[in-house]
Amino acid sequence: MMSRKFLRAYIILFLLVWLAPAGTLRAQSITLGQNTISNISKSEPLIITGAIGTQHTYYHSTVGNGYRSPWNNSFYANMNVSVYGISMPFAFYYSNNNTSWNFPHFSIHIDPTYKNWRGHFGRSNMAMSSYIMATSFNGIGLEYNSQKLRFGAFYGQLRNAVNDDPTDPAARKPQYKRMGWGLKVGYGSGHTFIDAYFLRAYDITGSLDERWQANLRPQDNIAIALRGGVGITRWLNLRGNLAYSAFTSDKTSRRIETTEANRWDKIFDSRYTTLMRIAGDVSMNLNLKNFTASMFYRMVQPDYTTLGLYYTSNNYQALGINAATTLFRKISLSASFSGQEDNITRRQLYTTRGFVYNANASTNLGERITLTAGYSGYRQLQTDGTAHPNDSTRANRIMHSLFFTPNYTIDGTTLEHTVALSVNYTQNKDLNRFATGISDVKTLAAGTSYSMGIKPWEMTVTTSFSHQQSDGYNTRYTSDILSVSTGRSFLKEKNLNVSGTLSACYNNVKDQMRNLSMGFDMQCGYTMKKVHVFSMSAGFNKYSDTNISEDQSSRGTTELSVSLGYNYTFSLLEIKKKSRPTPAPSL
Repeated sequence: MMSRKFLRAYIILFLLVWLAPAGTLRAQSITLGQNTISNISKSEPLIITGAIGTQHTYYHSTVGNGYRSPWNNSFYANMNVSVYGISMPFAFYYSNNNTSWNFPHFSIHIDPTYKNWRGHFGRSNMAMSSYIMATSFNGIGLEYNSQKLRFGAFYGQLRNAVNDDPTDPAARKPQYKRMGWGLKVGYGSGHTFIDAYFLRAYDITGSLDERWQANLRPQDNIAIALRGGVGITRWLNLRGNLAYSAFTSDKTSRRIETTEANRWDKIFDSRYTTLMRIAGDVSMNLNLKNFTASMFYRMVQPDYTTLGLYYTSNNYQALGINAATTLFRKISLSASFSGQEDNITRRQLYTTRGFVYNANASTNLGERITLTAGYSGYRQLQTDGTAHPNDSTRANRIMHSLFFTPNYTIDGTTLEHTVALSVNYTQNKDLNRFATGISDVKTLAAGTSYSMGIKPWEMTVTTSFSHQQSDGYNTRYTSDILSVSTGRSFLKEKNLNVSGTLSACYNNVKDQMRNLSMGFDMQCGYTMKKVHVFSMSAGFNKYSDTNISEDQSSRGTTELSVSLGYNYTFSLLEIKKKSRPTPAPSL
């Protein structure tokens, strides 16, 4: 049991955290979800747990401490109050005169279900077409899902207003309060189905200060989407999505007074700032026993926007194909190709095309050897739009990347050996006929590692070496890194953990710089009675300039850091349910 003195001190800390009169405040969101509600009867009435700790770090460098303080002292305390499974975290943190507080903020999320019905109350999500809505809402909703028939509806707030003082230099970016409602209905299952979606979203004009409204206009939107699929055979199916959005960038602009526009005036006003755009995709999917393939086409018109999405890429069309197969039950192969082009309406100055392609293969040779290899590439071209691109600045690039990673493992009764190798080659080249090669880069990265696991000691020793070489315009950069690391637990309860790493790195920039750095890092942790954790870490690094120079004053730098820490976790109060006695078996 904790002493009364400590209990009083922690209560005072609790009140300070709760009131938080100074420092940095951070709200921790607490969501009451369906799982929380259903588990209330199974949870304990009240459990209060927490932790306090401290961390002290000393740092020294032979070039001074201009960018880092020689001493860093931090203290922290946190407490979690759990009431019938609902967690409310509080936290305090202090470091070198900087103070921060963390306290809970509540939001409600309840999703009751009954047979095929599901309700939504509070902050919730409802599956809609990805072309019109992917945000959550704070309100109410109802869904029905049977084996083939489904429908749903919701109404709520899509985002809160941000309405800081415009005269505050640190004011957040303003935004209107946004409301929305939607409907969906669908029929079918498996490969054959059809679904329809409807979204109505709008900003509340009066939710923002008039001083902000001059530069930020409220928006309005109505969107409709269809999603469907048809199974041609058991192994071949077609799927498609189509969305239509009428988006108004300024809902205070003048209305369009025509018979066609007034057909929808009860739910949406067409204005002179309204744009009507479409987006969609279609795909064909083949699924055989040892072979799968698919082909797709996607198109999003310029300025396509809906208020149910945080961000939408538009003004592009894409076509792609991918396939995968398994040969002899051991070799896995996959490949894909896709091309994308912008400037659909040909109103931009230039058109940019991009092509992405890759192929991968992997296999297991017995139980010890694993081989993986692959290739990926990217091609970018710039062609005519409303203007002809300048030949000297026209974008015309290609990128190639190859990798190979074999792995070999021997598992014995006392020792386990693993040898791994990785090789990666990348080339990025400008194909413009007037290019000087200043942006061309070739990179070769290779590495190998060996790990030995000593099972009786529960210990692993790993050594690794890596080499990287990058060739650019009249320059070459190389880097070589060698490291050895190990770690082990000691004592009967394995509560003393020690690990260390020794490393060396040599860097060379042709005709510019050469340096060698060596370092040693060690970590040690000891746990006492499962609640007290003592930790210590230390690092020593030596940087040496190996260039031939008459100036010897900056030939080397030494850094040393030592850190000591302590953490204590405890249970302050526990009020548990009374367990019901087990009834005696009937005779």
